[in-house]
Amino acid sequence: MRARRRFLGYFLPWKDIWDSRPDCWKDRQNRKGDCVNRFHHGSLFKLERKRRPDVCAFRWYENTSGKRTYKKKIIGSVAQLRNRREAEKAVVALRSSIHVDIGTPHTICDLAAHYRVHDLTQEKKSFSTIDNHRHLFKRYIEPRWGSHRLGAVRTMEVEEWLHSLPLAPNSRAKLKWVLSTLYNHAIRYEWLTFNPISRVRTSQKRLRDRDVLAPDEFQQLAQQLSVRDRATLLLIGSTELRRSEMSALTWSDLNTRTMEVNVLRSCVRNRFGRTKTESSCRPVPLHALVLNALLAWRAKSPFLTGVDFLFPSARLKGSRPLSPDSVLEKSIRPALAKIGVVGKHIGWHSFRHSLATNLRSLAVYIKIAQELMRHSSCRTTLDIYTHAVDQQKREASLRVVEMMLPLEVEKL
Repeated sequence: MRARRRFLGYFLPWKDIWDSRPDCWKDRQNRKGDCVNRFHHGSLFKLERKRRPDVCAFRWYENTSGKRTYKKKIIGSVAQLRNRREAEKAVVALRSSIHVDIGTPHTICDLAAHYRVHDLTQEKKSFSTIDNHRHLFKRYIEPRWGSHRLGAVRTMEVEEWLHSLPLAPNSRAKLKWVLSTLYNHAIRYEWLTFNPISRVRTSQKRLRDRDVLAPDEFQQLAQQLSVRDRATLLLIGSTELRRSEMSALTWSDLNTRTMEVNVLRSCVRNRFGRTKTESSCRPVPLHALVLNALLAWRAKSPFLTGVDFLFPSARLKGSRPLSPDSVLEKSIRPALAKIGVVGKHIGWHSFRHSLATNLRSLAVYIKIAQELMRHSSCRTTLDIYTHAVDQQKREASLRVVEMMLPLEVEKL
C-alpha cells in the first residue's frame, strides 16, 4: 500500500515547523507565494508507513533539460530525528549540493555546507585541513554565527567574540582565518562583494617562546633510549622530518646506497595522503650514524619487508605505523625528566626548531638551510624556525661593542 505523505508542520507535535523557510507558515495569507520559495529550496515532510517506522523525507524540484522534475530522498526515521534542529542539520549539505546553480546561501550555516561540499574535499584539501575546518565549524562558528545571514555579520561583533573565547592567540587567529575563508568562498561564487572578516584584528603572539634542545641535552637524551626510540630520535632530530612524514616511512623509502630517505607521503591520524608542501617531496640525506641506528633497529624489528613501516605498531601487527604521541609520552619525555631537562615543553616539532637553530649557529648558508628544512621560502626558515640562544646573543653583543669601541674595550 502506498505510503501517505503529510507535511510535518501539520501532523507533528513540534512547535517549530520543519521547513527551510518557517516564516511562510506563520502568515497563511501569503502561503501561496511563499510555497514557491519553499519548494525552490526544498521541503521536509513525513512519510507514514503501515508496517515500518515513519520516516522523514526531503523533496525538491530540479530543472533538467528545461523540464521541472520532482525528486525525493529519505533522510531518516522520525525516531532518529527528534526535532526540527536535527532534521535541518541532516539536510543542510544536501540542500546546498542540489541548489548550487539555483539559489544563494542565505545563512552562514548554508555557506559552510556549500563550502564543505565543493571546496573542503580530499581532492583539494589534506585530511588534517578538512578535519580541522569541520571541528571549528561544529565547535565554534555554527553555534554562534550559523543562523546569521551573510550580510548581517559585522566586523566588530566578530572581533569581540574572538577576544571573548578562552583560546590562545594563535587559535583565535586560525578561527578568524577559517571564517574569512568562508566569506572568500562566497565572493568567489559572486554571492558577496565584501569580506567583513578581513578587517578583524587578532594577534598571533605566542604566550611563551618555543623550547629547543641544546646539543648536549640531545646527546644525553639519545643515550637514555632503547634501540627503536633512539633510531626514531636520531632520524627526526637530524633530517628535519615532520612527525606525519616519519610515520609514513617504509623500509623501501630508505636508500642505503645513496644514504638518503625518500619522503613520498604523510600519515595524519592513520590517514595517508600527500606531504604538506611540494618542497617536502625531496630526498633527505642521512648521516652514517643515523643509518647505522636504523639498520640496528631493523635487525630487531619483526617487520622487515620493504612495504613494512619503519616504526610499526606491534599491537596492530604492523598494519599501521606506531603512534608518535605514544613514543613521546612513554619514552622521550620521561627520559628528558631523567636527565634533568625540566621546564621545557618538548614535542616532535621542537626537534625541527632545534635543528634549524643549530644550522644557524654553524653559520650555514640560509639557502642550504632552507633546502634541508624543505621550506618553500627562506623567510620561514629564518623568521620562524631559528632561535638565538643566550650564548650566541652574548658573543654577538661583545663583537659589536668591540667593533664600535675598541679603545674602551682595551682599557677595560
